[in-house]
Amino acid sequence: MAFKTAPEERSAWIMLVLAVVGYPVYLGLLFAGAGGRPLADIPFAWPMIWTAVGSIGASIVLHALLRVYTDTESNRRDERDLRINRWSSHVGLGFVVAGALAGLALAMLGAAQFWIANAIFLGFFLSSALGSIVKIVAYRRGLREW
Repeated sequence: MAFKTAPEERSAWIMLVLAVVGYPVYLGLLFAGAGGRPLADIPFAWPMIWTAVGSIGASIVLHALLRVYTDTESNRRDERDLRINRWSSHVGLGFVVAGALAGLALAMLGAAQFWIANAIFLGFFLSSALGSIVKIVAYRRGLREW
């Protein structure tokens, strides 16, 4: 069985699914441990760590499995792959920067660690999800010439 899509598109689908599943899992773990406490008092570090580690582990396993079931011919990159990857990285990194700036602003305002960490974590989630969406759309519809 061989997939006929570009390896970067397959990778984008994996990352999108993991982001869309991972962030709600984090929120579920977070609120399950809330016990009626205010949000800023909820222990957030371990749910965040386990979600990140789980997503990374799942990504490694899924990419390895997908690599086994694809032929080497379809795994070659061309100029289009590089341009799409560059474009989606620019979009994704914008959300990492936005999350970092939000965390920085919250720190300057004296916000609780909970809010700072969650602003940065949300930036990571948005970066992964929206960067993957941009990549998938670019593979399906192409990039415009500027």
